[in-house]
Amino acid sequence: GGQRHRREGGEEARQEDGGQKDHHQEGGHYQEGHRRQEDYHQKDGHEKSRRQDHRRGLSGGREGEAMKILMLNGSPKANGNTALALREMEHVFAEQGMETELIHIGNRDIRSCVACGRCSELGRCLFDDLVNEIAPKFEACDGLVVGSPVYYASANATLVAFLTRLFYSTPFDKTMKVGASVVAARRGGLSSTFDELNKFFTISGMPVASSQYWNSIHGAAPGEAAQDAEGLQTMRTLARNMTFLMRSIALG
Repeated sequence: GGQRHRREGGEEARQEDGGQKDHHQEGGHYQEGHRRQEDYHQKDGHEKSRRQDHRRGLSGGREGEAMKILMLNGSPKANGNTALALREMEHVFAEQGMETELIHIGNRDIRSCVACGRCSELGRCLFDDLVNEIAPKFEACDGLVVGSPVYYASANATLVAFLTRLFYSTPFDKTMKVGASVVAARRGGLSSTFDELNKFFTISGMPVASSQYWNSIHGAAPGEAAQDAEGLQTMRTLARNMTFLMRSIALG
């Protein structure tokens, strides 16, 4: 790709085309997910309007109340390059008056979905672990930021297991919550991982925040990403754009 973007201070950089990674879904998940999408589209306008009004109330639609952003660190390292990127965003959110909560996911023991279908009966996942603990925070937030390192051109498997169960088992409407994904790697596999994480948002009616470049940062050893000036700039731009999008949605 020869497309060029303006950078802060007049810097310019050339974009390279990124590959995409197909996201595999088990047949049972697909059929149930398709049924849920049909059910969603059958809801009348009054019910949808009621939920949107409720969300505006949660999200700072009331004077003096900060909007909420949930941030998930999917790296096993609490202070690695993924965390560095998330904290760069967190500084901007604080400047913008956003309320943030950063939760470390990548070092937890989280089992994958077993397609038992019990969540449709219980309204939560059958396995009562971190997924059910985070679900109310997800429901209450206006924006979700998910960060992951890159392993074999894919997100950390622990994070993927967590997100799969979190999104599938929670019955609340996620429409118009803003999503953003952030990926960190030494060199390659960033675009496919970025695409993989965005799939969770785009199947859920969640607008995806973008930056001046794909939301990635480069570094191998923990803290090395601090040398990636353009990557850090991309994180700051992403946070500003996400804040603007959330506020615009709250205004209706």
